[in-house]
Amino acid sequence: MNDHNQKILHRMKIAKGHLEKVISMVEKDEYCLDVIQQTQAVTSSLEKVSELILENHLKTCVRESMESGKNIDEKVAEVIEVFKRK
Repeated sequence: MNDHNQKILHRMKIAKGHLEKVISMVEKDEYCLDVIQQTQAVTSSLEKVSELILENHLKTCVRESMESGKNIDEKVAEVIEVFKRK
């Protein structure tokens, strides 16, 4: 596994830990605002995962397209489409 994938996996495990904590908190009927705070930690962790993946995509796939002069518009459209879905 390369360094980039290790970073992504590490971040995913952090998000998983936060999500497991949210599940536990709900099962224990803990204070609502504490649960919300923990769900925000899950969201933040997943956003960091997305940032890492996007950075890698731009540095690899998009860069390769730009260097070869092929599929540039297609690669840009793919990135735009991902953000439109958000």
